[in-house]
Amino acid sequence: MAPFFGASTIVWANTIAIVLVALSVGYWFGGRMADRRPTLPALCATVLVASALMALVPFVAGPFLSLSVDAFDRYSIGTFAGSLFGVLVLVAVPVLMLGSVSPWAIRLKMHAVEDSGEMAGRMYAISTVGSLLGTFAASLLLIPLVGTQRTFLTFALITAAVAALGLRPRWALVPLAIAALMAVPVGTIKGSSTAKVLHEADTEYQYARVVQYPDGERRLELNEGLAIHSLYRPGSYLTRGYWDAFLVDPLAVRPEPPGHVAMLGTAAGTTARAYAHYFPATTVDAVEIDGELLDIGERYFGLRPGPRLRLHTADARPYLRDTDQRFDAIFLDTYRQPYIPFYLTTKEFFALAHDRLNQGGSLLVNVGHPSSSDRLEKVLTATLRAVFAHVARDPVKSTNTILIASDTAPSRTVLERAAFALPPDLRALAGAAAGRLAAPLGGGEVYTDDRAPVEWLVDASIFKAAEQGER
Repeated sequence: MAPFFGASTIVWANTIAIVLVALSVGYWFGGRMADRRPTLPALCATVLVASALMALVPFVAGPFLSLSVDAFDRYSIGTFAGSLFGVLVLVAVPVLMLGSVSPWAIRLKMHAVEDSGEMAGRMYAISTVGSLLGTFAASLLLIPLVGTQRTFLTFALITAAVAALGLRPRWALVPLAIAALMAVPVGTIKGSSTAKVLHEADTEYQYARVVQYPDGERRLELNEGLAIHSLYRPGSYLTRGYWDAFLVDPLAVRPEPPGHVAMLGTAAGTTARAYAHYFPATTVDAVEIDGELLDIGERYFGLRPGPRLRLHTADARPYLRDTDQRFDAIFLDTYRQPYIPFYLTTKEFFALAHDRLNQGGSLLVNVGHPSSSDRLEKVLTATLRAVFAHVARDPVKSTNTILIASDTAPSRTVLERAAFALPPDLRALAGAAAGRLAAPLGGGEVYTDDRAPVEWLVDASIFKAAEQGER
């Protein structure tokens, strides 16, 4: 689910809720079937069917969830409804059938009423231990080693093999067929008619793919591929995208390039690479929660770590909390709709960033949003203004606004004057940014660690955009 709908609290709630409901119905179903058909072959047949359905999940999930994402994008089904429907269709039935095992097994194993308590307790203890082993085996061993698809197949194979032992020999073909599926290569999530896929992988956090176009341009696509997370143009350090604004917007606060920058949300290093080229005297601490993206940056996006460009695999907020460094500028580029970590939108987080800035430093936040909706920007602006004395906005793209927060007022005049000392290909960028620089939007509520319903806000924004016919 995470590669398509993120791993927000909404998605987790839907996943847990559907599993619990499916298990509850499964317990009821297992109890009824145990009384109607109290035989081992009947139980094994149910488990075998559940195993086969489980084995199909990773193969149908890609096409099915891609359609869900298209609906999310076009018709604003939303993270809540889209992920709820996705979990319901993909796993509810096999989980329900597996949930029937415990009461059915208790019925088969119980021979005397006086033993019922001990028997039920023993069965549920075994069930819980099995759940723990499965959880740790999947998250700590199988997914990192063999990926999500083969993890599903491994568990499906184990349960099918056990079930086949209680059936006629011909049913051994089911676990054999599941074992054969292990050889099927992992497919891509999104296709591309003009781009060549250079690299794809299921990382610890997401699906990542590097595509290259005929002109040599490379893009990093994550999860469903709707957004570009890093961009590389041969022979150029500029992108004609929002990344370029990070090169000049800090100069609206102080006219010289920052001496020390923290980049939170580096991906494959588009902005970090540009800073190393244009401002070689600037020390950059590039932070990315997914270390495999940094490896991809070094391999495909020209990211070259060194004494002035330091790479860190860490979550943004824990990194800021733990570091003893102070920065002239902090860049926050971790918002990707609908995957916006709530804990990076709150007053407490922005206060932490403020504490890590040198005097006169600035925090720059890339806010992605539908072109017709400014609700997220208003909320972030209000929250930033609760911490910083000044906030300005640079609407660099119709779907991207850079918010500049500082205790020193951002100024067009300061940015225009700073442009004269910049490398020639940055001067026009600085002039354009100065022309866009504007006062912050009003309205919006202040988010806190206790209450930051950013997922609902994003869903509502996209729904509004869909009503207006916007993609």
